[in-house]
Amino acid sequence: MATQSDSISDALKTFIEQQKIFFVGSADVDGRVNISPKGADTLHVLDPNRVVWLNLTGSGNETAAHLLNKNRITLMFCSFGGKPMILRLYGTARTVHPGDSEWSKLYELFEENIGARLIFDVTVDAVQTSCGYQVPLYQFEDDRENLQRWNANKGKAEIKAYWQEFNVKSIDGKPTDING
Repeated sequence: MATQSDSISDALKTFIEQQKIFFVGSADVDGRVNISPKGADTLHVLDPNRVVWLNLTGSGNETAAHLLNKNRITLMFCSFGGKPMILRLYGTARTVHPGDSEWSKLYELFEENIGARLIFDVTVDAVQTSCGYQVPLYQFEDDRENLQRWNANKGKAEIKAYWQEFNVKSIDGKPTDING
């Protein structure tokens, strides 16, 4: 059933690359646990213990707040078609802001996105797979374009103003360290 290792194998990297959705889990030392679905081409496996995830503008900024106080993160992938499997990557993450020196090099890995808010550079220290037998079968239809349209209509300056209004604190009132 479940298997555990300390790194991402080539087979698991291929599995990750085939998924259209993944989930991010994080929690501070107190307050709410956050689990958030993510999609599009916003995640890359760089090596067996390193993953980068391009975080796009959203209604909240929980992961950034949580990592400031309790640096732990879980990424989960589920097979919704074909062979059932659930994959979890456990680790810690560095938050890279657009003004940071590493931003340009990491950002080059992704498609240009006006709503790019942060990059999370994840160090994976544990990998677990489990059966996924209860995960239902679904077929991917398409990526939603709502966020891209919203970003394009806002423009860079309005997006940064949005960050300052809605992304500076978590739902529990903790700072996120977002740069505007």
